Amino acid sequence: MSHPIDVSDLRQVIMETPDQFADGFELAQHIRLEGKYDTVMFSGMGGSALPADLLRTYLTDVAARFPDMTPIHILQNRTYGLPARTGKNVLHFACSYSGNTEETLETLQALIASGAATIGVSSGGKVEEVCREHGIQHIKLPIPNPKFQPRMGTGYFVAAFLQVFMTLGMIPDVRDEVLAAAARYSNRKEKMEAEGKRLAALLQGTTPVVYSTDAYRSAAMVWKIKLNENAKTPAFYNVFPELNHNEMVGWTLPQGKFTALFLRDPADHPRNLKRFEITAGLLREKGIAVETIDLEGESVFEKMFSSVMLGDFTSYYLALEYGQDPTPVDMVEKLKKLLVA
Repeated sequence: MSHPIDVSDLRQVIMETPDQFADGFELAQHIRLEGKYDTVMFSGMGGSALPADLLRTYLTDVAARFPDMTPIHILQNRTYGLPARTGKNVLHFACSYSGNTEETLETLQALIASGAATIGVSSGGKVEEVCREHGIQHIKLPIPNPKFQPRMGTGYFVAAFLQVFMTLGMIPDVRDEVLAAAARYSNRKEKMEAEGKRLAALLQGTTPVVYSTDAYRSAAMVWKIKLNENAKTPAFYNVFPELNHNEMVGWTLPQGKFTALFLRDPADHPRNLKRFEITAGLLREKGIAVETIDLEGESVFEKMFSSVMLGDFTSYYLALEYGQDPTPVDMVEKLKKLLVA
């Protein structure tokens, strides 16, 4: 049962996130395009952009397991206007959950003017209107409740993108493995919720810093984003082994109270596992609390998305520790109003 502070029932939204993948595959069944594409550009902001980061991680794993598959080059555009590369072999997605993100709308208009192969993705709004007006194919995302936030709709995006790639023959049929992985980690959600509560208690009163290897950079980034938006607190992330060459020196004189969260895949490169261990010891010598979280699952997909769900629970319960409703993003809404003024 949700907490009284959680007036939008974000806890229930988190509980239902594994179910989004099945729905997402269905959302894109109607998409049909001619031509062959070796590069995909995702244009979007915030919660409408982060699914592409997670997708890149998964597609890297798929390409490694299916040697006959031509790897897909994933590009991202997180700003205004037309991306630099709009050749005939580039497929564009203009993504805005609300359908009204100004950066994405400007990019969509530029893509239409250029004649680039484009698919709009939104729950409606101006993106859907523009797509309808110009004959651009559109994937319509659901709004599970009136206060639903884009950052919580990652599964819809990812599965819809995968369905498009399967339809175009760019990847093998991964539907069954995705749904099986989602079902497995969904069966652990009560355990993850309890772990999220424990981690939130450790994080209270500190600034979280999330570290992973480069392979799971996207998961670490999503943890940081959820801590920002759900718990309303600063948070940062970086990756091994690169952080051992620069950022760790900054812990010589930490200005404040921090907790380092290490997202570790037990199957990672042995040298990276050793770096986790040694770095944890060095940080503890500087008075930094370190918590190592082993990624659980039978596949890269399961490890990544179960980690994201754990991050959701952790940030949710940290918000409650701080007396904050985890759903609204008041500072973002205030900024939008000031931009209009």
